[in-house]
Amino acid sequence: MSILTDVGTDTPLATRIKAKIRESGPISVAEYMTLCLLDPVDGYYPTRDPLGSDGDFITAPEISQMFGECLGLWVVQSWHDLGQPTRFNLVELGPGRGVMMADILKAVALEPGCLAATQVTLVEASAALQAVQAKTLGYSGAQVAWTDRLDAVNDAPCLIIGNEFLDCLPIRQFVCNDPFASERGWSERRVGVDDNQLRFETDGQAAPSAVTQAFPGTHDDPRKDDLLEICPASAQMIDHLKDRFAKTPGRALFIDYGPETTEFGDTLQALKRHKKVGVFSAPGDTDLTARVDFSGLKALAEAADLDVHGAIAQRTLLSRLGIEVRAIALLRGNEEARPKLLRQLHRLMDEDEMGTLFKAICVSAASLPTPLAFDGAV
Repeated sequence: MSILTDVGTDTPLATRIKAKIRESGPISVAEYMTLCLLDPVDGYYPTRDPLGSDGDFITAPEISQMFGECLGLWVVQSWHDLGQPTRFNLVELGPGRGVMMADILKAVALEPGCLAATQVTLVEASAALQAVQAKTLGYSGAQVAWTDRLDAVNDAPCLIIGNEFLDCLPIRQFVCNDPFASERGWSERRVGVDDNQLRFETDGQAAPSAVTQAFPGTHDDPRKDDLLEICPASAQMIDHLKDRFAKTPGRALFIDYGPETTEFGDTLQALKRHKKVGVFSAPGDTDLTARVDFSGLKALAEAADLDVHGAIAQRTLLSRLGIEVRAIALLRGNEEARPKLLRQLHRLMDEDEMGTLFKAICVSAASLPTPLAFDGAV
């Protein structure tokens, strides 16, 4: 079965993907996402700066300095929870322009011992963005290094932050052909070519049991044609954190968009100039994301014997980290900034904006206390 979702533009990458499919057969959605986002020649991230009003999307740190400054307080408290090591890694996954890290470091600088202990490592695959990040962080007062892989970061204690990172990890999609056939009732949705257009298709063949047996337990009551998304890279991430935190205790904080509980449905989307477009509209020239399965991520972390706190709403996280207090402080002596600050708070905190759509989850070594902002009810 083939499904035409949109007529795409023959970008250089689209031409190469079609040739690959004609030669070797349909590819998984995960492979399609990986090619579109990370191809070193024509991929989305290695070839451009996609952020800001002139880009394709805008993230919370670009909306207001208060976002990163609040996370800086979280970093300082987590450094205390680690025992105030004389050297620790502050790692950001997918750091954009470096704006969030710059704001984090402003707050970290309020604790000189913490700033002196900080080794910033930015996990970034884009040479274009690395150059922007270097300029942004040039006067931060911290040592900054770059790598394209988290596993290349040394074994010193680690605090890892990823804002809108998980939603870019490649997903696989599966369609329920027979809800009464248990794990044999699922087939993988792939990307194929028909009439020179990229299309989704399924062949009706049962997906490998090694894959379906690992489906989240919350998906044990499907209906025919239900679509399920899984993110193998999230499982790999949790495995890495388990190994890393077994050597030296640390924490990872992820902030992203998605529901608290796992849901069926197709959440893959493409963005161009702040608008949704078809996922095949211009491969390599549009951003591809999918909603984060927070309950699935939590289950993976708990199975790895890691402590998990959250997911909590972004508005809850920021409020507990004192964003309203910070806003009042910024207003003192600068009353003219009130309309702008109120707009920023509304965008970050309101239920109809980012406040509840975005969630925060913290994964920690089991030996550490409850992280700042995650006490109490969600």
